Amino acid sequence: MNTAEPIRVALVDDQQLVRSGFKMLINSQPDLTVVAEAGNGRDAIQALGSTRADVVLMDVRMPGMDGIEATRVLLENRVTRTGDDDLKIVVLTTFDLDEYALAAIQAGASGFLLKDAPPEELLEAIRTVHRGDAVIAPSTTRRLLDHVAPLLRTPGPAHDKNAAAVASLTAREREIFELIARGESNPQIAAGLYLSEATVKTHVGHILAKLQARDRVHVVMIAYETGVVIPGR
Repeated sequence: MNTAEPIRVALVDDQQLVRSGFKMLINSQPDLTVVAEAGNGRDAIQALGSTRADVVLMDVRMPGMDGIEATRVLLENRVTRTGDDDLKIVVLTTFDLDEYALAAIQAGASGFLLKDAPPEELLEAIRTVHRGDAVIAPSTTRRLLDHVAPLLRTPGPAHDKNAAAVASLTAREREIFELIARGESNPQIAAGLYLSEATVKTHVGHILAKLQARDRVHVVMIAYETGVVIPGR
């Protein structure tokens, strides 16, 4: 019997019907529970100031404060609130080549999900991002990044810093870095390289530390920024 506390989910969307549908679906699962709702970014920040959540499903386009700014503020604030260090945000969008979704990921979101995704994909996305060990909808994320790759390659101090960090990886870390960037999970990488999952997890931890990446989605973005992944290949 699983006695673990359920994953606490907050819903932020300006359409009440969307929130209601998501709430019914999420609350039907024994390991998930909706603890807060908001209709815009400003209300979300207020609600999450007094209610602790593990995962936020955040609409990216809302009147007033949009999902991008709300994501930035929530993740900046989390370090000042006890117990919120692991807050994860998944942005919701209606189409997969939404540059707003990219901006939200750059602001700190752990991935994005299409609003019309199948119910099981939404539920698994919440669990996956809470674990912090996989990219949300890697194929969809890759399509978005392929679309906006030119915007990611702007020269500057951040690009130089990331390039230097990539250059510091060992040969094995570089190999695993490239596989993460192509959307592979730890079990897939372990099977392909004939390594144990524990070994892969150790390498992934070193890669995240060297790249100063917050999660695997951030690793994928760095791979695009530095030209390790070329769109369409």
